[in-house]
Amino acid sequence: MDTKHTHQTLLLILLIINIVITAFHYTDNFINFYSYPGPDWMTPQSVYQSWIILTIIGIIGYIFYYNNNFSLAYICLSIYSLTGIFSPGHYVFQTTETFSLKMHIFIWLDFIVGTSILGFIVWSGLFIQEWKQAINK
Repeated sequence: MDTKHTHQTLLLILLIINIVITAFHYTDNFINFYSYPGPDWMTPQSVYQSWIILTIIGIIGYIFYYNNNFSLAYICLSIYSLTGIFSPGHYVFQTTETFSLKMHIFIWLDFIVGTSILGFIVWSGLFIQEWKQAINK
């Protein structure tokens, strides 16, 4: 198996895991909206709408990555990673005691998988510099 295909597969696996975990968290957030504190402007509809929009951006990022358009891939995937990285933001609006164990698990799993996408971008862009390899071909 070539390296390019291995990296694409790894990103796809991370993306699928991220989509599944964020789907559970955002669905729970939508269903139990009033149990999750947040900013006043947030509505139940904005929760699922943001998940849909950000997930589409993540999928587009993967397509860019697959097609060696690394700059656009990194931008889209960085934006997508925010779906999870910002999850601990729930704690800004309420004390941790008000959250159920399930909510804590969703928040931190979301953070972990969002960070994994961002970590992949840093690894790909800064350490192995895949974008350079694509330019040199």
